[in-house]
Amino acid sequence: MNLTIVLWIVVGVLALILLWLWGMYNALIISRNKVKTDYADIDVQIKRRASLLENLATLVREYAKHEKGTFEEVAKARSAIQSASSPKQTATADNFLTSTLRSLFAVSEAYPKLVASENYKQVTQQLEQTENAVAAYRETYNQTVLDYNTTVQTFPNLLAARLFGFTEEELFDALPADEVDIKL
Repeated sequence: MNLTIVLWIVVGVLALILLWLWGMYNALIISRNKVKTDYADIDVQIKRRASLLENLATLVREYAKHEKGTFEEVAKARSAIQSASSPKQTATADNFLTSTLRSLFAVSEAYPKLVASENYKQVTQQLEQTENAVAAYRETYNQTVLDYNTTVQTFPNLLAARLFGFTEEELFDALPADEVDIKL
């Protein structure tokens, strides 16, 4: 075999490896950006949910002035949502928000006039729509993260992922469904 042929083969193999790395890098960037976008969708809905919770708390506060502890929990839950910066922190804050929401509904049930008011009905309807949106976005996000993590973990993709510093992303873990059942 001629040295020129061997050189061309080596150059060809290197060119294929570089093309594969280039393609894999771009695919990983696209995947990671999709994960971030899907997380942002969840974050927006959870912040909307926290605002609606604040609106609900304001309505309930008019009827139940003695329930100070519940309203303090609402403020803490909203603060936790605002300061969350990762899927794990957001999931923990969302679980706290769910617990607070459950307490707020328990308080509001003691006031039939409140529950019958039009404002209360509108806020609870918006909360229900937001709950559904959060669940849908969470499912989409977790599937996107699963796809991304599979790409980052499988051979030969993991070679490129490690070379370029791509790491696994966190799933958005919420409370189990039986613990989150909120009646709106």
